[in-house]
Amino acid sequence: MTRDATDAGDHTTGSAQSRTLAQSLAHRVLAAAGWRIVGEAPKEAKYVLIAAPHTTNWDLVLLLLASVEYGVWPNWVGKHTLFKPPFGALMRALGGIGVDRRARHNMVDHLASLFREREKLILAVPPEGTRSAAPHWKSGFYHIAVAAKVPICLGYLDFPTKRAALGPMMMPTGNIKADMEVIRAFYADKRGMYPQDQGPVRLASEDPKTN
Repeated sequence: MTRDATDAGDHTTGSAQSRTLAQSLAHRVLAAAGWRIVGEAPKEAKYVLIAAPHTTNWDLVLLLLASVEYGVWPNWVGKHTLFKPPFGALMRALGGIGVDRRARHNMVDHLASLFREREKLILAVPPEGTRSAAPHWKSGFYHIAVAAKVPICLGYLDFPTKRAALGPMMMPTGNIKADMEVIRAFYADKRGMYPQDQGPVRLASEDPKTN
């Protein structure tokens, strides 16, 4: 299946031939591991990409390989200390965006501003934040999408079937509870490598307030 390589993020350079080679290599690696991507790449030029469940360090590698096979070249968020010499230039070349996670609200504003500045941006944000079971998803992905007025791509890695996909797309309405119901329903039958480490698809803000 032919993928549209024009969805490349701003960090990607090089000829169409080199991108096609990267897609072919990604396909071969995934196929050798028994994985297959399903569906089409999103047509939108800007969106927040999430993927769940997240129970192993291999999830990021598989997600990035699947994205490359689709012809999609996502940026990703990393701790600002990763972007210091001697590896900072390499991290940025691979699509990394350094942020200081101690400044949570500033981080949302900063990443939302990048969407406004760029013609194309696919930002991968892991909602679980950890590969161990946690009581809540982190809400950053949602608030970035709302602030930037861009859709959220519901990507997934399903280990029992070894299927990976980017999509469907949903535009957040601002009604976080209603939107999370849609997201919960979509991920209900998706399983990670270690299902026992999957936490609930739920944000802390959805819990009843206690005094």
